[in-house]
Amino acid sequence: MVSVGLAGALRARGLTVQPFKKGPDYIDPMWLARVSGRPCYNLDFNTQTETEIRALFARHAALADLALIEGNKGLHDGVDLEGRDSSAALARLLGAPVVLVIDATGITRGVAPLVLGYRMFDREVVLGGVILNRVVSPRQESKLRQAIERYTDVRVMGAIGRSTDLVVQERHLGLTTPDETAARDETISRLILAVERGIDLDRVRELARSAPAVSLASSDESRSAAGDGGATAAQRDVRIAVARDAAFGFYYPDDLEALEQAGGELVFFNALGDARLPDADGLFIGGGFPETQMPMLSRNGSLRSEIRRAAESGLPIYAECGGLMYLTRSIRWGGEAHEMVGFIPADTVMHAAPQGRGLVVLEETDAFPWSRAEAQSAGAGRSRIPAHEFHHAALDRLDPATRFAYRVMRGHGVDGHNDGIVRGNVLAGFCHLRSTVRSGRWANRFVAFVRACKQARSAADSRFHAN
Repeated sequence: MVSVGLAGALRARGLTVQPFKKGPDYIDPMWLARVSGRPCYNLDFNTQTETEIRALFARHAALADLALIEGNKGLHDGVDLEGRDSSAALARLLGAPVVLVIDATGITRGVAPLVLGYRMFDREVVLGGVILNRVVSPRQESKLRQAIERYTDVRVMGAIGRSTDLVVQERHLGLTTPDETAARDETISRLILAVERGIDLDRVRELARSAPAVSLASSDESRSAAGDGGATAAQRDVRIAVARDAAFGFYYPDDLEALEQAGGELVFFNALGDARLPDADGLFIGGGFPETQMPMLSRNGSLRSEIRRAAESGLPIYAECGGLMYLTRSIRWGGEAHEMVGFIPADTVMHAAPQGRGLVVLEETDAFPWSRAEAQSAGAGRSRIPAHEFHHAALDRLDPATRFAYRVMRGHGVDGHNDGIVRGNVLAGFCHLRSTVRSGRWANRFVAFVRACKQARSAADSRFHAN
């Protein structure tokens, strides 16, 4: 929430702020995009090469006055013991100075050794300042400032007081999304005001200006990551319908851009209210919260029936997590059960504890429906795919004859061993992909699959009319 307040306060000063989020995440970027008025891009060591990270960052930071990167977990936390996937590693890679946000709960003089530890642990990380968060009184703030100023050489950028007015509620998958948060804009306004009153924004800008410029390398990988060479609007030869509403909203903006660059014309629809699918050659249903919207999804029977008929007729469909849940027979949560599309032969059951959470590694099986040749021509072609999952849902009464596109080498997926249910031209799984070189460029492969299916239908129609 400090990042949201900072982005909003800097924007209020007339700056164009480009937000980024470290790691795999969907909800935090929604808040950052909302306050900045710009898409928030993820920088992720798991699914991107360092070249891709630098290219994506440079491409979008160049269009703004200031780039704001929100880390994840602690500065030095990550899976790798050496910290190669930490927020600190990202700061080193991009030459970005760090502002450390410290929860001041129960701390006074002890803040000094804490800051010294972060200052000394990795000297290649430029610790440019600290923000004291959740400070309970002016007296505590004074003690914290004195301790840091006496024992360290790290600047205090400011302080934010503890207040329930600055909190966004959490639930089973993290923060509530902006679209589902009551008085969302009022909360954002309070965060901006708290930052304007408590943070030295001139120091923040001064620190940002000290960062070196990040330039693109000349490699093919960098040019591809920067979005060069993609299809123009006139060259987009397949239409892909994308569900986007309160139930389905987990999309990486660069994945949507990659679909367009591969030749897809995106047309968005609302699964809660639209009675018909848009005219399209393929369908993409991302993750989200179908369980919180299941009464409305169920009431929209005309759309559910149309999607089921389209799937049965061979429409290419890709569905992730929430999309998979929507395609099953039903969703059961909190003592209620509601009918869904009914194409995937299983029922979705929500559990109190996560059924799958964290980074995963998938290996393609022979049932994988999209062309490997397309992946190889795009410079990918890797059969092992890094991804991530976070779901409290599990599938019940799944048809034992189900075919899977992936073996799960790390993670849980559908059943601890497999993910990516394949039925007809539908691929639906719990894991979230990212369309990058390291992850196999799924967007290119899906568009190529949609195009091949469209061409096959056209050829079949031609033969029918000729006869």
